Amino acid sequence: MANEHRHALEIKQLAFRYGTGGFELHLPALALSRREEMLLVGRSGCGKSTLLQLVAGLVDPESGTVSIGGQDIHALRGAARDRFRGRSIGMVFQTFNLLQGFSAIENVMIAMLMSDMPKADWRPRAESLLASLGIERLDAPAEELSVGQQQRVAGARALAGKPTPVLADEPTASLDPDNAANAVKILRTACREQGAALLVVSHDPSLEVLFPRRERLDTLTMEGARA
Repeated sequence: MANEHRHALEIKQLAFRYGTGGFELHLPALALSRREEMLLVGRSGCGKSTLLQLVAGLVDPESGTVSIGGQDIHALRGAARDRFRGRSIGMVFQTFNLLQGFSAIENVMIAMLMSDMPKADWRPRAESLLASLGIERLDAPAEELSVGQQQRVAGARALAGKPTPVLADEPTASLDPDNAANAVKILRTACREQGAALLVVSHDPSLEVLFPRRERLDTLTMEGARA
């Protein structure tokens, strides 16, 4: 079974090229165990967001594999890949991407549409996740929440379907330094409690002290080029 695989995320010989003579990304190896947390840093434009899109199966590589819990996501096609992504991967975006006009709890429950969870369990799980992240106004429209609260709702949404890894793309870019540090700590704790690995990409060096494992994307790719 995929959920018994020891790696939440495993990348091997990943290569991507954007257009003829354009941006290239080569990542020979990267693995993340369950409940492991990693910060991947690098300058703007070095390919951090592209890497997350490759991991999530939103774009296809030229070669290599990206395995989520033992399943190569790029071996799946069309609706099968979409279903797998919805069941197995949580995502936190830089701009949060909450649905305006929908409440905090509705934003979390919508993420369960692709899960295998019985519908009767959706609201209790959403309530539990939001409470654990300090959100009390469950029925407040997303646009009425503070930026920090929106970030926590986005974190709850990412965890809603019981994902194997959670991918966070510059999740603190909209927050001031104090709120950024607190938001990352809350997200880390929630992922550990839910049994999910956490991969955060950022160009903010202040986050490095918060993570036991830190990598630089340019170093990982340079090692591949030298090898």
